[in-house]
Amino acid sequence: MVGDGRTVALIARDGAVDWLCIPDVDSPSVFGAVIDAERGGRFVLRPDGDFSVERRYLDDTNVLETTYRTSSGTVRVVDAMTLRGDDSLAPLRELVRRVEALAGAVRLRWAFEPRFDYGRRLPRLELRAGRIIAADGKQALALGTFGIEVGSLTDDAAGGTFELRAGETAVIVLSAAHLEPLVLPGLDDAERRLRSTIEYWRAWAGRTAYEGRWREHVVRSALALKLLVYSPSGAIVASPTTSLPEWIGGERNWDYRYAWVRDAALTLTALLELGHEDEPRAFLWWLAHATALTHPQLEVLYKVDGKQPSDEQKLEQLRGYRSSRPARVGNGAKKQLQLDVYGYAFHAIREHARAAGDLPGAQGRAVARIADWVVEHWHEPDSGIWEVRSEPAHFTQSKAMCAVALERACDLARDGFIPDHTERWEREAAAIRRFVDERCVDPSSGTYVRSPRHPEADGSLLTLPILGYEDPRSARTRALLERVRAELADGPFVDRYRGEDGVAGPQGIFVTCGFWFVSALARAGEIAEASRLMEELTARSNDVGLYAEEVDRDGRFLGNMPQGLVHLALIGAALDVAKAEAAA
Repeated sequence: MVGDGRTVALIARDGAVDWLCIPDVDSPSVFGAVIDAERGGRFVLRPDGDFSVERRYLDDTNVLETTYRTSSGTVRVVDAMTLRGDDSLAPLRELVRRVEALAGAVRLRWAFEPRFDYGRRLPRLELRAGRIIAADGKQALALGTFGIEVGSLTDDAAGGTFELRAGETAVIVLSAAHLEPLVLPGLDDAERRLRSTIEYWRAWAGRTAYEGRWREHVVRSALALKLLVYSPSGAIVASPTTSLPEWIGGERNWDYRYAWVRDAALTLTALLELGHEDEPRAFLWWLAHATALTHPQLEVLYKVDGKQPSDEQKLEQLRGYRSSRPARVGNGAKKQLQLDVYGYAFHAIREHARAAGDLPGAQGRAVARIADWVVEHWHEPDSGIWEVRSEPAHFTQSKAMCAVALERACDLARDGFIPDHTERWEREAAAIRRFVDERCVDPSSGTYVRSPRHPEADGSLLTLPILGYEDPRSARTRALLERVRAELADGPFVDRYRGEDGVAGPQGIFVTCGFWFVSALARAGEIAEASRLMEELTARSNDVGLYAEEVDRDGRFLGNMPQGLVHLALIGAALDVAKAEAAA
């Protein structure tokens, strides 16, 4: 994943840009081969023949370096979406692909095959001012090839081959415009922006306050989360992709390119703990504006501009990843009631207010009204954290997070950040806890069930000791850990649940739950097991340290990729193990 704080490109090991949405992360794709290799479009740059490949991010950056070795030589490709900074003449979006021959001589092949609007519209390519131009209504792309000849140019594709010898370089620059003039960057300007982009990422990563044994993974996760922040508004998306399946050939193929209040609030908390303050502050301002029309109720998810996504639609023209149909845009979860989001939102608001020492008066009054809304609605059934598409239920985790929301509201009031309605909030929080104790605990095991209607285990219940609803060292927490270990664990991974949810077909193992299990174990004092599982989980990323939403039983990735929730759970687990070890 490379990105610029507005959109993200996904680059495969074979050098193909298989996913890119323009102008924003939730816009239609111009390269979408990851969900249809034939119709989606891609941007290829690789050796012309057999090769081996090694990839890494340049240290403490979101700039990708790929080294290809062939029988005749070695080349290195550096990929980055550059950051504009104060450069007013920079393109709206810019992807720089710089190739350098390190040894011998290597012939490379490139292909430029944009497909606008999720493959629904073919572009018309033409050569203009030394660039390959692809235009489509409101947007246009320009491909500049420096040190490379155009071998072929048709109406909808361009490409060719070129050879580099040791010490030689070539650069391909893709620039994009949307409702504005198309800037055609020169080679020197593009290379300058590439250098300044590297410097920016290193300066940002250098402010990450973590020096523990998993620093490489924590910093990589923080950098991944930073790419999920939509800089113009402060929104934080769950993932930059849509429709990557939770099971190959299945229909659990969802669009995650939106800001879920839950995921974004957890991201805020993770970044705060690592010493990053700008992104949390921007997100809270975005949340205040995004929720203005529905206040005091919070919607489940929003577009990056604060509006509601379109209704869920099927992209019938696309085959889906490995024929996993349907591919979708929009997300039906926007119509659901998910009460747990309030617990995460209030926890994040409290942590930010305490870190910043301030919560503006208008925001404080708005937060108090949201807490009052929770008082009136916590008793309703909802769809829960897992967004089930079966009948709503009284999910235990949702109820517990409502209590967390009200208890955090009391903390904020006592700290002087919001109006004081603590008597009412404390009374309702106690009522929620009685409900959970009386209806959401299995008498035989002594711990929580998924809901009064669903007596099985649920990985989301691990958040109860993590967020302080339950004492991490209580008998009930120990029973919860044992039940998760016995019923949901599979090696270092932990399933969400193993019951019905209203969607046909199987699903993968939810990677986040594994890191939550580590956090809960560490907080419970089971440090050795937590540390061992953390080592196993951090070894299960892909070759550049990124995680998908889920894995299959053999550890192969499933679901949207990269998944922010996994990376913020990794950060939390690393911090929890470090705190537990320091206190032991």
